[in-house]
Amino acid sequence: MDLFKAGSARMKQEEPLAARMRPRTLDEFAGQEEIVGPGRLLRRAIQADQLSSLLFYGPPGTGKTTLARVIANTTSSLFITINAVLSGVKDIRAAVEKAQESRNLYGSKTILFVDEVHRWNKAQQDALLPWVENGTIILIGATTENPYFEVNRALVSRSRIFQLKPLAKKDLYDIARRTLSDKERGYGGMDIRIDKQALDHLVDVANGDARTLLNALELAVETTPERPLNITMEIAEESIQRRAVLYDKEGDYHFDTISAFIKSLRGSDPDAALYWMARMLYAGENPRFMFRRMLILASEDVGLADPNALVVVEAAASAFERVGLPEGRFFLTQAALYLATAAKSNSTLAFYDAIETVESEQDSGVPNHLKDASRDKEGFGHGQGYLYPHAYRDHWVAQQYLPSSLQGRLFYQPGSQGYEAQIKIDVERRRDAQLAAMADESRPAEVLTFSYPDQGRDLWLERLVGKTADHLANLREKVFSSLDPPRHGVVLDLRAGSGLLLWEALRRVAEGGVYGVAWQREQAMELKARAEQLQEVERPVIIHRRGQQVLLDLARVIGEERSADLRFEGVVGRNALNPFSFEQRVEILVGVRKLLAPTGRVSLVEIIPSQSTRPSSLLDLSSLGGELKNRLQEREEFIYNNPGDARVNWGRRELLDAFRQAGLEVKSDSPEKVEIKRLISKADIEGWFAAAETGRPAGYGSLLAAVFSREELERIKRLFEEQLIGRTVTWLRVNLYVTAGKDRKAR
Repeated sequence: MDLFKAGSARMKQEEPLAARMRPRTLDEFAGQEEIVGPGRLLRRAIQADQLSSLLFYGPPGTGKTTLARVIANTTSSLFITINAVLSGVKDIRAAVEKAQESRNLYGSKTILFVDEVHRWNKAQQDALLPWVENGTIILIGATTENPYFEVNRALVSRSRIFQLKPLAKKDLYDIARRTLSDKERGYGGMDIRIDKQALDHLVDVANGDARTLLNALELAVETTPERPLNITMEIAEESIQRRAVLYDKEGDYHFDTISAFIKSLRGSDPDAALYWMARMLYAGENPRFMFRRMLILASEDVGLADPNALVVVEAAASAFERVGLPEGRFFLTQAALYLATAAKSNSTLAFYDAIETVESEQDSGVPNHLKDASRDKEGFGHGQGYLYPHAYRDHWVAQQYLPSSLQGRLFYQPGSQGYEAQIKIDVERRRDAQLAAMADESRPAEVLTFSYPDQGRDLWLERLVGKTADHLANLREKVFSSLDPPRHGVVLDLRAGSGLLLWEALRRVAEGGVYGVAWQREQAMELKARAEQLQEVERPVIIHRRGQQVLLDLARVIGEERSADLRFEGVVGRNALNPFSFEQRVEILVGVRKLLAPTGRVSLVEIIPSQSTRPSSLLDLSSLGGELKNRLQEREEFIYNNPGDARVNWGRRELLDAFRQAGLEVKSDSPEKVEIKRLISKADIEGWFAAAETGRPAGYGSLLAAVFSREELERIKRLFEEQLIGRTVTWLRVNLYVTAGKDRKAR
């Protein structure tokens, strides 16, 4: 008998249930779809074994260590694990030596996983930095604390940070069911059932923590010897008696919770304020700390809108000192409710404006009439001219109190709530009187210079900065402002050709993924060439198959080339639906709907050709003669309104109908008219009048040729060349921005 194997098997069997059930592959990993779901950057990096340094940040039980173990099971690199609580610089040196040996002997990379990395002090973290920087080690750090505060800035700047969130209830249910059915690592070999109410209770109280759930399930099974075992509500309550509220008095959750409490008070939401206060008390927060923050808020956010707020909170804090807990909760509650329901004003922040002025502006001294007259009245005239307010009606008189260099400067801005609204009128009236009194002593304002605009210079500047570029930047911003994808999102560009939206998507979803459909082979090659400078896992995925027709079968193509489970948080496109018929647009949008995540959004911009500039309107047509001129204008109107041409026979209503028929809830503002400065070149004219090509829709010149003779067409083209080549024209373009999401009623 192999005693070592037997001992190892026994140790595995004696491991806690949470350790035994730890996922070994990405497919077993529960939750965190935002960072390891199909198409996400981290999942692609793990599968391709092309990791860079990573920091996993999140509360306990969310899978930070588990994800590191999954990487260890997947990678071909040497994988070393260190716990920062139990290790130091000596262990770092040993890991570095192993990494160097592995690289020198076998040419392999080394991944160093550091659990609780925030526990290392600055010197220990610095000891790791040079080896991360030169690539000897790829760092994966796990921390429950905000890495931006607890991890060296140098390490943070060299790592990608992924935030793991508490698991959703669905994920916890899946973990529990898998545990009860797994015969190798869980309780699948035992006759164990669990009541629905009992499972609901365990999941609810676990509060997003998989380890808490599994520990409770283990306690319920191991302490109840009867078989078959039915875990009832009573057993579940005994196994997990009290919800563990995530709260560290020195960590992020402490500061995040008190921040939520204060913001709820400031926002006048008494319900939210009571919830966050209860959460802090439940977790053992010191009530004196809460009173201290409420005293600050009483002046900072309530202030003179309700001067009694400070009195009430101070009285409640004093009463708490005399009574203590548990009855002292009444005083906390009264203070919180008073602040939450009080009128608000932050006018006390005026002090910081005054401080900034003191720090940044030259001191012109105390005005002579405000100086102390008891010492230097006779020699220097200090105090001369001072007006004693009590000698005047209403005990007030207009005079200068600020230094001469700050006359008219306002710091205090009275609010319009509560008590402060009552004094607002008096303060402003007195200020007006003071300003009027100072006007006689003020120097006349400097006359500002003025020049009439130089139109030639302004036009040159417009061309220099690129009016077209401005228009495209504005278009791109509007498309993405309607979408606002999360950084871990996956975005699809339906017409990636120029890269205008593709590269912006890549910038906005740095931890997600970007897919682009290129309609032409040349465009696909150019986009891929541009992406070469990025790491392979960071590059956008370019799909090129069957040209623009790929949109008609996009869901199947993406499923075949990538993953059938891939879903997009955002779908963007510029003129992506323009060339298609109404029926084809519906078909494309049905496919897009299938590819959308539950909360995914579509944001498209389409140019409405029928409302754009007519080329002939840029010309002086008088030389053509009346008959040819009229025929040209009539033919041009037909081209731009041809009911048989899908490119032009639609407007806002038809496009929105296509979205609705595809089962999408759609919104759109009125079309946007944009005037673009456009320099017409010889290539533009040649393109307009080029002969029709096989497989491509007819262009402007080809559509004219249907009704004009060759000689007439040459005459028209010559007129275009004579009047437009080298000329900058104003071109009207009408953009229609459309946003949509899944219609919940549609099936």
